[in-house]
Amino acid sequence: MTAIIGRKVGMTQIFNENNEQIPVTVIEAGPCPVVQRKTADTDGYDAVQLGFIDQKPQRLSKAARTRFEKAEVAPKRLLREFRCEADSDLKTGDEIKAESFKDIAYVDVTGVTKGRGFQGVVKRHNFGGGRASHGGKATLRKGGSIGMCEFPARVFKNTKMPGQMGNVRVTTQNLKIVQVREDDNAILVKGSVPGPNGGVVLVRKAIKKG
Repeated sequence: MTAIIGRKVGMTQIFNENNEQIPVTVIEAGPCPVVQRKTADTDGYDAVQLGFIDQKPQRLSKAARTRFEKAEVAPKRLLREFRCEADSDLKTGDEIKAESFKDIAYVDVTGVTKGRGFQGVVKRHNFGGGRASHGGKATLRKGGSIGMCEFPARVFKNTKMPGQMGNVRVTTQNLKIVQVREDDNAILVKGSVPGPNGGVVLVRKAIKKG
């Protein structure tokens, strides 16, 4: 299985054999038990549902508790589904760990970015703003003209304007795996990944690189 649920621990740096500094993000990857195995015969497609982070049984509904009991898996806080091959030998109760990525070079990491609230065009879209001198105070961080006069007399869709920034699902592709620490269930990838420290991320084998 080349997909797993993880948690962003934070960023640090390591040094390779050539004494070069590499910025890395530490991801706590799994262990993730298989809570449900879906097949084309019963569900119309092939997938596995993985669980992550232990949860107290009393905090789950009776239906959810029954589901975990049927799968003989300890209750989990998060459930995420990943597609798999029809001939996959994964079954309910199997556990996916970080060690499954030891032979993979690149991964795609999906997370939810930090929410920045309502922001103006300078911060949200990197606008340059207006002039800072000669009476330009009123236009210093404004967006300027957003439309036309008589024709077409409207503002075009997707015009860059102030608004909600962040708190969106983002996938960073082709991140190189620097280390896989099996004892700690940790994957170290080069560069940054979306979201805050402690945020949940989905790690998959890169689809554009081997």
